[in-house]
Amino acid sequence: MAILTSRKALWIYWGVLTLAIGAYLALGLLTKGAGSDPWLKPARVLFLPGQTSHGHYQIELACESCHTDPLGGKDVLQDACVNCHGAELKEADDKHPKSKFTDPRNADRVARIDATNCVTCHAEHKPEITAAMGVTVPRNFCAHCHSGENDIGKERPSHAGMDFGTCADAGCHNFHDNRALYEDFLLRHRHEPDLLAKMQLPARDFAAVVRELPGYPADRYPLRQLDAGGADAPAGMQVDQGIVRDWLATAHARAGVNCSACHQAPADGGARWTDHPDHKACAGCHQSEVKGFLAGKHGMRLDQGLPAMKPGMARLAMKAGAADKTLGCTSCHGAHRFDTRRAAVEGCLACHNDRHSLAYRMSPHYALWLKEMSGEAPPGSGVACASCHLPRIAHKSDDVSRMLVQHNQNDNLRPSEKMIRPVCMNCHGLGFTLDALADPGLVAGNFNGRPSRHVQSLDMAERRERELKEKKRGRNGG
Repeated sequence: MAILTSRKALWIYWGVLTLAIGAYLALGLLTKGAGSDPWLKPARVLFLPGQTSHGHYQIELACESCHTDPLGGKDVLQDACVNCHGAELKEADDKHPKSKFTDPRNADRVARIDATNCVTCHAEHKPEITAAMGVTVPRNFCAHCHSGENDIGKERPSHAGMDFGTCADAGCHNFHDNRALYEDFLLRHRHEPDLLAKMQLPARDFAAVVRELPGYPADRYPLRQLDAGGADAPAGMQVDQGIVRDWLATAHARAGVNCSACHQAPADGGARWTDHPDHKACAGCHQSEVKGFLAGKHGMRLDQGLPAMKPGMARLAMKAGAADKTLGCTSCHGAHRFDTRRAAVEGCLACHNDRHSLAYRMSPHYALWLKEMSGEAPPGSGVACASCHLPRIAHKSDDVSRMLVQHNQNDNLRPSEKMIRPVCMNCHGLGFTLDALADPGLVAGNFNGRPSRHVQSLDMAERRERELKEKKRGRNGG
């Protein structure tokens, strides 16, 4: 009898334990925000079907970001892709939009490869077949539409016999964003020298247009210089005078932005003093910059309700001392001083420890940066880390145009040809730029030297132009 009782107790314990484990796993899978809960996070990790791509691994535990409806299939995933990347594709004048493949004339091509769905080419959780930019189809996928009776070699003899695996090589073609590689653009810039006569980045102009911005809270920050008496920390609070001096040296103090503007920001409720305001306080005046920050790897976890990114989570090499640093606006800009010069170089090199970053201080770009910082060269002539990876772009919002720093540091990295127009061509000719970006060794060495590769795109565009002119002369009897 005792043995039976003992066995019965074991079965009861086993059943209770099974139910408890099942309930824990169910909570981890189904509870919104489980990826940020230290108790439920391990359960969610168990459900990951495979390693996530470099672009998404930071938010892989926020499953609901993409799988808004677990039973929704491709349509749900497609909506998730468009919600995050749709605006970028529209801005890039996407060369292969969904509308191209829903056109009945292209029905036969869709039958070969369903390009109406992002996940056809960008399937997650498949590390064994995932290449750069999260692409999970073979490199020669262009052959699905551009071979056979649609053979590109018939239209362009220069392409005859080329391996389709070379289509997306540096300086040739990009599936979505081809703004710096289309033929007319190549021909327009074919004769440019390696170094342009004027080498200068566009100037930021927030201060010049701030009065025109409809969302700027001029009633609270009246764009007038404040002195030390304008530091409006709560009565009785001991304020470090070093902090006050830092603040007085900033554009904030010159624009009438006092302590409460950040520490009691409306975005954080406004009524309660916050010792450590986050990015939501900055968004009160710098909404576009914060939006870019949240779209990149530095801030995308915050955007999905996860704990902030730390360099120790990165797949790139990072400095050991920075591993546990929490990333936010003040991580790079510093609190109170908000030094954009420090953010442009030291803010990056304080964390990044890869070959490209370590080589920066030996590069010609850094030499130019030192000259600008010392006053030997004009503003905009130096090249900091941020000059390339957080480029200054023309931005229009509420009918106000301004030059904005793009705080999504991944925006122009994949593919790297996205750097050509907003970054490289401020100083370099197109031919030199194409060759430089196509040289992996030169990129890794932070462009300390000359390209060892040559991209044929310009040559081929010129050849085609000559062929078309000859055909035209032939038709006209010339």
